[in-house]
Amino acid sequence: MRYTLLALKLLLYSYLAYLLYVLVAEYDPSNPSFRPPFILFVVDWVDLFIHEGGHFIFRIFGQWVYILGGSLMQVLLPALAVFVAYQRDRRWVGLPLFWMGENMVNVSVYIFDAPYKKLHLLARGLIHDWNWLLNGDQTSSEILGTIVQWSGFLSCAASIAFGAWFAISIFREGEDALPPVLE
Repeated sequence: MRYTLLALKLLLYSYLAYLLYVLVAEYDPSNPSFRPPFILFVVDWVDLFIHEGGHFIFRIFGQWVYILGGSLMQVLLPALAVFVAYQRDRRWVGLPLFWMGENMVNVSVYIFDAPYKKLHLLARGLIHDWNWLLNGDQTSSEILGTIVQWSGFLSCAASIAFGAWFAISIFREGEDALPPVLE
């Protein structure tokens, strides 16, 4: 049974490594012919609802934070999930960390698009958040987009490394290794 659990965990993190490859090499939602793996397609739609919910939640803080709030919520919600996983059971922190990294890559696409406004928004006539926030400045969008994108790549890579390390550590130390941290 221990070997099966280890194999399943390593298979999960291998699949996440494949998804990271897609994020690094092929992820381009602005391209109409882009067809992501099904799980990224589903997660992107969930993230879109989280993004729109962020606008609603941050509306009370003024227009600038309201417009930033969608992208902010896309990163804060998975970051909160990372914190909760870390507090409850560190063995599983890799999954929400990957989700956070994927969201950062998704947000970076939106940031990179700021001066061009080529991404299809939910409806015509909507404000492109990052075009408004950066005043369409191409230099700012490239710098900020690159920082957010690489932060996302690094979060995803760290999640895979931590997840595989925890899986192997638990296997080596036995079933009772690394108990949850419920304080």
